[in-house]
Amino acid sequence: MDALTELSTRIARHTGRDGSTQTSLPSLSLFRSECVTTPKPGFYRPIAVFVAQGCKRIQVGGREFHYDPAKYLVVTVDLPAAGNICEAAPDRPYLAAALALDPARLAALLLEMPEGARRTPEAPAPGLRVSPMSPDLLDPVVRLVRLLDRPEDAAILAPLAEREILYRLLRGEQGAMLRQIALSDSRLSQVSRAIDWIKRNYTRPLRIETLADVAGMSPSSFHRHFKSVTELSPLQYQKQIRLQEARRLLLAENANAQSIGFAVGYESPSQFSREYSRLFGAPPSRDVASLRGLSAGDRRNVAEPIGV
Repeated sequence: MDALTELSTRIARHTGRDGSTQTSLPSLSLFRSECVTTPKPGFYRPIAVFVAQGCKRIQVGGREFHYDPAKYLVVTVDLPAAGNICEAAPDRPYLAAALALDPARLAALLLEMPEGARRTPEAPAPGLRVSPMSPDLLDPVVRLVRLLDRPEDAAILAPLAEREILYRLLRGEQGAMLRQIALSDSRLSQVSRAIDWIKRNYTRPLRIETLADVAGMSPSSFHRHFKSVTELSPLQYQKQIRLQEARRLLLAENANAQSIGFAVGYESPSQFSREYSRLFGAPPSRDVASLRGLSAGDRRNVAEPIGV
């Protein structure tokens, strides 16, 4: 059995239904889909995704990325994106494994690596990229997923497999991108501080000067670097957060669209409805009515971050 076949077999064994499955290993989640899907707006957390079978498409800003068993995906910041499964069937589902990326673990590993491997470019790397999958990277991914069937070994061996995966990522094509999230003084980390501020203060009016101060950059430099990392302007990023939170609130609370629009920072109900429709494909009331017809698990999936 080759490595990809083993990986897909083991993922299928631990994903009995469509959707995301959190495993007994805290950093590892699995995903399964038996059908192609339409683009689903959501947020991607810092994560590395390894596809065993099928294909997925991601749209970020004006760019589009595809990843399949020949490639892996790395996301280094909280990023609004739309994703859809573009290759899947009941007898051959889309199957993927995802490893959450912890900046502290990357930083600790980076300190043990040779000096030359620690160099980080001055310009921030984009927050999402797709690269070819090498056998050296696939091997520890398979070993990590294999431990789901060997819980007695997982406590000792899982940290070793995860460490090797992170090492291979740091030494691979996206190493420079990952090194930036491991270093607190990198441009990417500076942009991440501004992203955290937007997420905590998304209902407030957005001022570039405030965000630039949080990031420790000049306003012009901040705007340029933010767009380079996220493919979005700060205002577009804030809008995505507002609309995602509005959708979550509409599903969770018995409130009308106008009050929810005000709650997330919109002053104009018509603007809220227009921008909501543009992102989710239907006005708030119609969109939520259709979502309430879903199962409780599917409704949870709509409101949760996505990443695999």
